[in-house]
Amino acid sequence: MQVDPTIFKSYDIRGVYGKQLFDETGEAVGKAFAKVLQPTSVIVGRDARISSPSLHASLIRGLTSVGVHVVDVGMVSTDMYYFACVTKNLPGIMVTASHNPKEYNGFKMVRSIPYLLSGEEGIQDIREIVESDAFPTVSLTQGIIEKWDTLSEFIQYMMSLVDTSSLKPMKIICDTANGMVGPTLIELFKKIPQVALVPMYFDPDGNFPNHGGDPLQEENRTEIIKRVVAEEADLGFMFDPDGDRFFCIDKTGRFVSGDFLTAILSEYFLKKKPSSPIVYDIRASHAVPDLITQAGGKPLYNRVGHAYIKKRMSDEKAVFGGEVTGHYYFESFYYCDSGIAPMLYMMDYLSSSSKRLDEILSALEKKYFISGEINTKGADAQKVFEKIRAIYSPQAQRVIEIDGITMEMGDWHFNVRASNTEPLVRLNLEASTLEQMEQKRDEVLSVIREGVV
Repeated sequence: MQVDPTIFKSYDIRGVYGKQLFDETGEAVGKAFAKVLQPTSVIVGRDARISSPSLHASLIRGLTSVGVHVVDVGMVSTDMYYFACVTKNLPGIMVTASHNPKEYNGFKMVRSIPYLLSGEEGIQDIREIVESDAFPTVSLTQGIIEKWDTLSEFIQYMMSLVDTSSLKPMKIICDTANGMVGPTLIELFKKIPQVALVPMYFDPDGNFPNHGGDPLQEENRTEIIKRVVAEEADLGFMFDPDGDRFFCIDKTGRFVSGDFLTAILSEYFLKKKPSSPIVYDIRASHAVPDLITQAGGKPLYNRVGHAYIKKRMSDEKAVFGGEVTGHYYFESFYYCDSGIAPMLYMMDYLSSSSKRLDEILSALEKKYFISGEINTKGADAQKVFEKIRAIYSPQAQRVIEIDGITMEMGDWHFNVRASNTEPLVRLNLEASTLEQMEQKRDEVLSVIREGVV
């Protein structure tokens, strides 16, 4: 069948529903997934997007038509879906486009937790089967569909990660962006009565009527920042629509970058399990390897993307992993990413710490000056890489090319890479002073954006 080849990404299948991705695509992906993995049963879940019910139905139709049984967990967060795959020891397909705008949708596919299908391992095989119509033959015996509500078991498992009775009283505003996490938080916080939960946009709604789903976009966190300060909350927590990312606001209204949250959580886990490896993504602030090393851990940088981070953590037996985009991975959660788990770990850390989060953050911000991720549309990534090499390689102390290009320039460094999910070139840069960071940020951006209309 004809299919847009650009929907087959590095670690999922994703595109605009009705333009790049159709119900027929869902059925085809189901049949191709069955051929690649040859499973007897598959976990299937979906998020709250408007197009998810029909894609979910067509995916199940594809799987069952070739004799595969389906355990349908219904509308769930991505970490609940991972939990289901582990609990049943099955592969899975989740219908979701994570934080992308509402017109997008896609498929996130598990081979066997923590291993997901990626571009190199499985996704391109699925593309080839779909493009060549090399599907398995229709089974004389249709697969059986079993329904399973995972919520109570998932909450029970999550609450086992920390001693919730030792959490100190605090007031927390949580914004779930009309995604999948709100209903879970309501049930979970019933069991932690000393923590006052203030909900924001807890009703799942695939139209995302209140703000966009990506908390890294400043406009999407404006309201919670104002409310944390105005309502004198101790913390603000944000989740993306499918619930596999977590973000934090301190009591002064400052957004905590993923770099700094990775560094803070690294210290927390190294107290629990000294000398452990910790995986972090190549874009991160030097705060991450510095704090891991100071705490006696083993910092391991890695290419970006959940499929790659999970595999590396499993291979290295790492206790924790973090990405600057708000994905956090845990040995205690099958090397998978979750929004709920880091929330609980942060509450546990701050309940036992003599310092507030804003005090910890202030100390980091005085030493490490980071640009945050800056996106450029319309730039040709390969041409950008050629220019970056030509300009910066001769003066670089080290050049790393595992995910785009990372240049270590002495007292500053940067990573430039092409997005795996959107047509963007991304820059992350850090320097030893604010002035130097701003100057070098603008300098490298001018190279990236040269000739971009």
